[in-house]
Amino acid sequence: MIMEFGIFVTETLVPMIYKKFFRPILFLLSPETIHHILFFFFRFIPFLGHLIGINNKRLIRQLPAVNTLGLPFNHPFGIAGGLDKDARAIRFFRNLGFAFVEIGTVTPKGQKGNPKPRLFRLPKNQALINRMGFNNEGLDAIVKRLRKRPSGIIIGGNIGKNTTTSNEDAVVDFATCFEGLYPYVDYFVVNVSCPNIKDLSKLQNKEDLARILNRLTEIRRHQEIRKPILLKISPDLSQNQLDEVIEVVLSSGIDGLVATNTSIRRMNLDYSDKQLDEIGNGGLSGAPLRQISTDMIRYLRSRLPEDFPVIGSGGVMTKDDAFEKIDAGAQLVQVYTGFIYEGPGMLTDLLKAYRRTVQRK
Repeated sequence: MIMEFGIFVTETLVPMIYKKFFRPILFLLSPETIHHILFFFFRFIPFLGHLIGINNKRLIRQLPAVNTLGLPFNHPFGIAGGLDKDARAIRFFRNLGFAFVEIGTVTPKGQKGNPKPRLFRLPKNQALINRMGFNNEGLDAIVKRLRKRPSGIIIGGNIGKNTTTSNEDAVVDFATCFEGLYPYVDYFVVNVSCPNIKDLSKLQNKEDLARILNRLTEIRRHQEIRKPILLKISPDLSQNQLDEVIEVVLSSGIDGLVATNTSIRRMNLDYSDKQLDEIGNGGLSGAPLRQISTDMIRYLRSRLPEDFPVIGSGGVMTKDDAFEKIDAGAQLVQVYTGFIYEGPGMLTDLLKAYRRTVQRK
């Protein structure tokens, strides 16, 4: 009876209450204010994840692990970098049932990021625009928190450079974060594609990218445990640029790609140019990125070795979006904007659909 009630709560009541009651109230406040309020609860009342995730745990026990990147993921679904920047809510997401959380972007020194307002909702299109600017507490504070990391969840470390660090010196910042986080995370994501750090995306050129990735793989060679390194790429790369990235990735010996980051383009939006100009610069995420991200995954799959891991990210708002990424060739799928719009019931939908897919095989 208790289990049946728990299933009813997580499958029916939680999604309904979130969408009909909580989301309309939350969306009255600024997006960043809501983020801070929710993460207060995520951090200090993590057992809420247990209550909401009762049915998710039952579903997960029925699923085979996804073995990729040399790691056993409970299932393919995780939290993308940028949501839990300072590793404050790992326990909550674990309790909810996510297989992995990517923290960060982490920089060597803490920084406030870009001036506010810097996060904007576009509800007509289930999208966000952000220009956060790698706001985070810095490597030392995050390492201190990760020393008490919970078990039962895979943690990725998304690493970047400080805004004040020049592109010429960026390799030092990436190496610092890589070495500092190495004992505490399970895999790394190199972020040179965020559009909200001035000139950062220029590091996606062949020479700079090779310099950064080769430095990280060199550091890794001296570690007792080999941890995967992935590169997060922009959806705004041309095909020629993408081909160059693939060449560098394969020659550097890193282990995977995350496709994709946010976009500087303003595609598929039901907003006027004036409204978008008032918002200003920033990376677009959410439903408008679904197709472009999937197309890029499909292209990568056609150019990469069959077993080369790709994590799909961008425009995952529904279970159909997630399985579109998997069908295109992604082994794992990350959510961010979809979680904000759909709430915690989104994971239940993903797990139920994945169970059906597994049972058909």
